[in-house]
Amino acid sequence: MRRTVMVVMIALTALPSLALGQSWRDVSMSRQASGEDELDVEVVYGAGRFKVRAAEGRHLYRMQLRYDEDMFEPDVEYDHGRLHLGVDHIGMGRSRRSDRGGNGGEMDLELGRGIPMHLDLAFGAVRAELDLGGLSLLDLDLSTGASESTVDVSEPNPVPMRVANFEVGAADFEARDLGNLNARRIDVSAGVGEVTLWFTGEWRQDARASLKIGLGSLELHFPEGLGVRINKNSFLTSFDSQGLVKRGDSYYSLNWDDADRKVSIDLDAAFGSVRVLWVG
Repeated sequence: MRRTVMVVMIALTALPSLALGQSWRDVSMSRQASGEDELDVEVVYGAGRFKVRAAEGRHLYRMQLRYDEDMFEPDVEYDHGRLHLGVDHIGMGRSRRSDRGGNGGEMDLELGRGIPMHLDLAFGAVRAELDLGGLSLLDLDLSTGASESTVDVSEPNPVPMRVANFEVGAADFEARDLGNLNARRIDVSAGVGEVTLWFTGEWRQDARASLKIGLGSLELHFPEGLGVRINKNSFLTSFDSQGLVKRGDSYYSLNWDDADRKVSIDLDAAFGSVRVLWVG
C-alpha cells in the first residue's frame, strides 16, 4: 500500500494551490501509432477530474489537459514503446518522478485501440471515470488515493490478460463488467470506503480473484450462470451469502459443478460488511 499512500500525499500537496490565484491553461497533445507491437503505459495524476477511454483512429494517445500553468506543466515522455503521461510541478526536476501529480484540473485521455499494452494508472484525490473497453490489455495496475472512481470494461478485451490489480485507498470504488477483462487473475486491495464489484461481462476463461477489504462495505454482483466459489477469512464482518451454499470451509454457487466458466475468490475482510447479489 506504500504506493497508494504516496499518491494520496501527491494529491494533498496539490490541494493548497486551489485556494490561490490560478492561471488556467488548456492543452491538447497526441501522437500517432507507428507500428508498435506492444506498449508500456504509465499515467500519474494527483487531483482533479480524470477520464480514460479508447481512442478512435490510429492514435497512440490523445490527451486534453486543463491545469494551472503557474504551478504545473504537462509531463509526456515516449521512448521505444514506453509512454509516460502526467502533470509535473514546475521546478521539481526529472529526478522526482515519484512526486508527480495533478493540479485540481482535468485530464481526458484516450489510448490507442488494438495495441497490446501494459497499463499502469496511479491517481490521488480525483473523480475518475475510466472505460477500458476497446483496449488490448496484457496487464493492468491501478492505484487510487482518496478518490471517487468508476471503472467500466464496456467491451471484451481481445487479448488474454495475466493480472488485473486494483489498489484502492480511502475511496468509493466501483468496477463493472470485470469478466470483459479476460484476466486469469484479479486482485483488489481496499482500505476504507465502499467497494462494488460487478463480475458481469464475457468470461472467456476461468479466473481467480483475491479480495482484501479493510473498514467498509463490499458488494459482489455475479451473473446467473457463472460458477462462483468463495473462500472467506473475515473478522467482525457480516457476510450475506445469497445464492451460495457452504461446503466445508468454502461457499459455492448452486451451479458450481456444471458451470462453463468459474471464478474462485479468496476473500479477506475486516470490520465491515460483504453482500452477494445475483443479476440476470
